[in-house]
Amino acid sequence: MSLIARLNIDKFLLYLVCTVVLASLLPVSGRYAEWFSIATTIAIGLLFFLHGARLSPKTVVKGMAHWRLHLVIFLVTFALFPVLGLIIGLLSSALLSPALYTGVLFLCVLPSTVQSSIAFTSIGGGNVAAAICSATASNILGMFITPILLGLVLSVNADAGAGPSLGAIGNILMQLLAPFLLGQLLQPWIGQWVREHKAPLAIVDRGSILMVVYLAFSEAIVGGLWQQVDGVSIATMVVVDCVLLAVVLLITRTVSRLMGFSQEDEVAIVFCGSKKTLASGVPMANVLFPPGQVGSALLPLMLFHQIQLFVCAMLARRYATRRAAMADEAQTT
Repeated sequence: MSLIARLNIDKFLLYLVCTVVLASLLPVSGRYAEWFSIATTIAIGLLFFLHGARLSPKTVVKGMAHWRLHLVIFLVTFALFPVLGLIIGLLSSALLSPALYTGVLFLCVLPSTVQSSIAFTSIGGGNVAAAICSATASNILGMFITPILLGLVLSVNADAGAGPSLGAIGNILMQLLAPFLLGQLLQPWIGQWVREHKAPLAIVDRGSILMVVYLAFSEAIVGGLWQQVDGVSIATMVVVDCVLLAVVLLITRTVSRLMGFSQEDEVAIVFCGSKKTLASGVPMANVLFPPGQVGSALLPLMLFHQIQLFVCAMLARRYATRRAAMADEAQTT
């Protein structure tokens, strides 16, 4: 067994770190950056096309009926997180630079993840059908809501920077939503094939993200990112992300129990509500921010993404253990 397997390290997280290191040492620039940008745009369009083609209408219909669960997740994702982001600005204005705080606000207005939310819900014995519906709807709605929310929170905190323009919102719809809708239209003919070929298509999924991260950090390095962000700032950002995640996990679990949700629904709410998507966040940042600001805007999200996967993996195992114990107790009584 390899060292990575023994340490239970997610290979994709390792690839992300290596991509940032590569961009730091060998950033792409000039004409090569323009060509790489075109290739990245095509890859991202293909990514969202495949997301649209994978989604089964039957799964959506089955999960849509649980409206109370979806409402809680929606409010956590697009209301609780932005409020916490504004509170962080009041508490950490002297600790985080305006560029990093803009990244925190961007993180807080993003939709939930799809794959990891569903995966952790499944591992924890949660309501998988509802998680699929909620996470997917979050990403679709996020294409519209995220740019609008970002403009609102940035207008509340003027030091963070300017909000997105209508042109940027239009670019998101063209680059992300249009391929997704095309995939949905072709889903009856190619959906089964896409779902049956997960392994090769995962290369497109993760490869497109790595391409955007490499391009974003290359532009940031050329713009002097590491001269603007030091080790203390990164350590502070890690602490801020950890506190943010801990607060959301605590609130989602508490609200789920106070509202009388079952354990299966609680698991779905906790994992879908606490996640923030890197897959959609990276291309959105690439559209919403100037090239020189994309790297610093993505840094809080990349750190949060790694922290959320590590923490939620442990939490999912705890839920699974608890579920198994409850099943054993039910059999003995």
